[in-house]
Parts: sequence; structure tokens; C-alpha cells
Amino acid sequence: MILIAGLGNPGKDYENTRHNIGFVVADRLLDDLAVQVTYYKFNAEVFESDYSGKKLLIVRPLLYMNNSGASLKHFITQYSLEIDRILVIHDDIDIDFGKIRLKTGGGTGGHNGLESLVKHMGNADFDRLRFGVGRPPKKIDPAVYVLSRFKRVELKNLFFIVDKAVTSIKDYIEFGIDYAMNKYNN
Repeated sequence: MILIAGLGNPGKDYENTRHNIGFVVADRLLDDLAVQVTYYKFNAEVFESDYSGKKLLIVRPLLYMNNSGASLKHFITQYSLEIDRILVIHDDIDIDFGKIRLKTGGGTGGHNGLESLVKHMGNADFDRLRFGVGRPPKKIDPAVYVLSRFKRVELKNLFFIVDKAVTSIKDYIEFGIDYAMNKYNN
């Protein structure tokens, strides 16, 4: 089983913000899959499916970003998931808008969702799909920036980029992290 977690903040106020791109990508992935079961558990929306012969648990934590690790920790424990069976989708201000990067492990880069995951799991070696949302303009606080909505010019390309992210996740599921990194990190 592979756990795919899209990070974001719950509620209408946060829909379509940069920080919620993990939810957007997870939702788009679900559009392509035959979801077999949907339920709520451990403060999360949960979708069970499969792809390329692999069982998937797609999770959208319903806690705020800085507590999302508390929710995911329960899934990891209940399903006895190894760290290399977890893919976390999140926004990244250190990557230009429109770029995606896959990686295994690493630091948190000050990302509150990743910090919560590392704190609750005690391990930073999970796989990540980093969705570039770009750096904030000079006088804008990064915390304010990630909670802002995409600009009109960005929205024109957003759906194409989200589709590319979904394709990268499918390749990740089918062929593994190394293949996906080699294909999409250029």
C-alpha cells in the first residue's frame, strides 16, 4: 500500500490558495482513479483506490497545516507503512511557479506541514512532490503569501501544471521515486 497525502488547510477560506496545492493535486488525481471507498478517519478525508496493481490510500488531513502530522501518524501506525511508501504533496516557495520536483527526505524548509510530519513521525525520509508556488514579492511575508490565491496569469497555466503533477504521481506509483525524479526533475 502507498499512502499519498495532499497537504492543505481545511475550509472555504483556504480553497485555491498556494498553501492548498496539495489538496488540489490530490483531488485531480482522484478524478483519474476509480475510488472504491471514501470515509473520514483520524481527522482526515480518506480515499481508497488502486493504480497499476498497487493499493492506494489517498489522504487529505482536515487539521490545519501545522498539525497535519498528527493525522498522518495514525495512518502510518495503523497500516504499518514503511517510510518509503509515503508520498506527501505540498507547496514550495523555493521552487519557481510551474515547476514540480520529487525527492526523498530532506529538511522542512520552514514549511509548517512538513515540520509537523517530521515531528509526529520522527523521520524526514518520506517521499515528496514539491509543487513550486514561487517566492513572495519582497515586502510580503511568506506566511501571508502562501495563504493568497493564485494570480490570474498563474491560473491560466495551473491546470496544465496540476495535470503534470498527477502524471508524475502515476509514474511514481508504477515505477518508483528514482524513475519519477529522473523524468520530472529537469
